[in-house]
Amino acid sequence: MREILGRRRKLLFRRGGRPALLGAALHCATEWQWPVLPGVGLQAAVRPPGGRTAGGRTTSGWPGRAERAARPCSCPDPDCPVPGAHPFDPGLFAATTDARMVRWWWTNRPDAPVVLATGGRAPCAVSLPAVAGARALAALDHFGVRLGPVVATPTRWSLLVSPYCLEELGELLHSHAWVPSSLRFHGEGGYVVLPPSQIGAGKVRWERPPAAGTGAPWLPQVATIVDALVAASTSAPDGGSRLAY
Repeated sequence: MREILGRRRKLLFRRGGRPALLGAALHCATEWQWPVLPGVGLQAAVRPPGGRTAGGRTTSGWPGRAERAARPCSCPDPDCPVPGAHPFDPGLFAATTDARMVRWWWTNRPDAPVVLATGGRAPCAVSLPAVAGARALAALDHFGVRLGPVVATPTRWSLLVSPYCLEELGELLHSHAWVPSSLRFHGEGGYVVLPPSQIGAGKVRWERPPAAGTGAPWLPQVATIVDALVAASTSAPDGGSRLAY
């Protein structure tokens, strides 16, 4: 019986490319002890009954590929600013490292984004617009600052850091005359969407993947990177005032 179940499990993990999300969620929860939960995801794509695309639409009158790609969020908010990229049901406090719960969630919702609940014993993060993020990483690399994993979407990059508290963060930011509003801090009660999720902004990927090895990835202290992130955000084309998701 064990061999049969093992074969069925392998087939499930190979089906349609979807098992990658389940595998990522299980790895985070069990190998790294990072609490995760499924994100709300995007509305199901509408598939036309037939016909070729013509001018962005199919000959049958159904939306073409370009229009189907811009799918709205599955949550009730028609103007959701972060489509697919946030918790909804279950809520954020349901995040867990329990393998059974993770398997149940992604077996029922195999396309759900992988959401990391930040803070506590889990990693925290600092995110900023992608252009500023690339500048910040270049500056940190230039000065030989060791970085941990960096999550990237087409619009924003998130640098994972060791857990920090609000008091520590407040002291760090107090020394800056101005902190751009496009710089976001994901601590206790926050979250970050992890690869290989698909959200409204596009594919979530590792700009800096976690180092290979056993145990959870090494993470830097927020104090070692925050100055570079503030500087890079301030020098962004819009002055760092736009909160780009």
